[in-house]
Amino acid sequence: MTYDTIIRGGRWFDGTGAPSALCNIGVRDGRVTAVSADPLDDTDCPQILDATGKWVLPGMLDIHTHYDIEVLGQPSLPESLRHGVTTVMLGSCSLSTVHVGGTDAGDLFGRVEAIPREFVIDTVDRHKTWAGADQYVEALEALPLGPNLAAFIGHSDMRTAVMGLDRATRKERRPTRHEQARMEAMLTEALEAGFVGMSSQQLLFDKIDGEACRSRTLPSTYAGPRELRRLKSILRRTGRVLQSGPDIQNPLNLASQLAQSLGLFRNPLKTSLLSAADIKANPHAIKLLGPLARVINALGGNFRWQHLPVPFEVYADGIDLVVFEEFGAGAAALHLRDEVERNDLLRDELYRRQFRKDYESRFGVRVWQRDFHDAEIVDCPDATVVGRSFGQVGLDRGVHPVDAFLDLVCEHGRALRWRTTISNHRPEVLKKLAREPGIQLGFSDAGAHLRNMAFYNMGLRLLKHVRDAENAGKPFMTLEHAVHRLTGELADWYRLDAGHLRVGDRADIVIIDPERLDASVAAYAEAEVDCYGGLSRMVNRNDDTVDAVLVGGRAVFLNGRPTDILGTQRTGRFLRAAHRSPALPTDTDEPTDTSELTRVS
Repeated sequence: MTYDTIIRGGRWFDGTGAPSALCNIGVRDGRVTAVSADPLDDTDCPQILDATGKWVLPGMLDIHTHYDIEVLGQPSLPESLRHGVTTVMLGSCSLSTVHVGGTDAGDLFGRVEAIPREFVIDTVDRHKTWAGADQYVEALEALPLGPNLAAFIGHSDMRTAVMGLDRATRKERRPTRHEQARMEAMLTEALEAGFVGMSSQQLLFDKIDGEACRSRTLPSTYAGPRELRRLKSILRRTGRVLQSGPDIQNPLNLASQLAQSLGLFRNPLKTSLLSAADIKANPHAIKLLGPLARVINALGGNFRWQHLPVPFEVYADGIDLVVFEEFGAGAAALHLRDEVERNDLLRDELYRRQFRKDYESRFGVRVWQRDFHDAEIVDCPDATVVGRSFGQVGLDRGVHPVDAFLDLVCEHGRALRWRTTISNHRPEVLKKLAREPGIQLGFSDAGAHLRNMAFYNMGLRLLKHVRDAENAGKPFMTLEHAVHRLTGELADWYRLDAGHLRVGDRADIVIIDPERLDASVAAYAEAEVDCYGGLSRMVNRNDDTVDAVLVGGRAVFLNGRPTDILGTQRTGRFLRAAHRSPALPTDTDEPTDTSELTRVS
């Protein structure tokens, strides 16, 4: 047997949660063809990677991204690949580009996902050649994809395409019988093309960009029960997934989202709900989420929360941050695109009075803790305020923290940069969530909120958390379990050919140096996005941690640097749900039974 790649002497994790082992891995024609405790014959093998002292694991999955725009202009998606993510999911939060054109896509993505609207319009208009789901998949696979892709079809995408954005965002409008039938046909076509399911949205502070429908909520939020019920029935029949974001201010909506997963004389609805987070604004809510999922699943449902397994730290330039959408005064400021007009509003005393009232209100559910003492200024033309909170600045100036914040925004605009941690701030709670079976580890929002956050390496950060606890003699889960949660568990639930590293599996492989799971994984960094005109966005940079990344058996990153094939040749593919390519035949002379491998305790 000859191999295209041999990986020698690493600690191998197969993605199932089984014990890891020291072994050698052989790859040929994009598949794993040997897993052996004994040396493999390296005759004529063009690539041999020494993984001694390293971890070798399946490529990780990112189940919640907004790469729908970026993948068209920069299909290599290097920011995820370089951190060991080899499969990314498109189409989250009811947003996709399967049916809408550039202008509608700009209005849908621009504000809620904080991707500059002009880039969205230009990118979609320049690249769109498809009409429908089948052609969309063909168009993606014609690109030099870096990682593998899987996708939801967005409900707001379909609703906008059949009703028009204006009608789709009016409470009094309902789709006609023909329009309803058209959406059902679109969903059916997408599922037949291999989409994992449909994403919808009921969260009411996700707002539309542009002028015509500015500040209305996303089209999916206007759908009535009948419309959603008919679309969900298609998902039930096919066993595909509904991803949804509940209206967190409406307990009945949240309850219905949980209950819908139950069968009750019909097929269960596989439901992935946003999101399980240890929110500072409501520290007790997290205690209910795990038990709720367990009850629903015990009664026959198939329900998961999505969860970001690291602290949810966000940055903002001035007042440009989505959390301000959740209360009236903040949304009123973000409604105004013109900076002069916006600053006039921010200086108005009546407006400030309302902002202070909203800020101090402790009624209702919120995401942001609304505490300017818990918000650090990290950059500003006025160097005297850098490193201080807005609360401290207010105390120094003898003004309310809201006034200190608004004064600085009016004076410096987007040159004022600050940060706060909204959730997932308690390490012990994160440990419990990482073990909770009703929670999926995802929700990175990769490709969106370009100036606000960077969780491209969230999997590495979880592995660091697990390893640090193990080294401290206080383990909370095994490394094998952590790898399984980031790989095989997700692939199996979404029914994708990914996430495992056994003979016959796709050779999507990551080699990690555990000694470099250090402070670099949480360090701040920025880099330009070529396809967005050189816009500087937040990224992660811990290039010494990941030794190699292979997609389909081909190296796309080595020693923290992209290889020549990345962005010029296609290594990834569109992974169709419930589809598995035939495994390659194996040589019976090569040992594959894990009982023959050297175990690592």
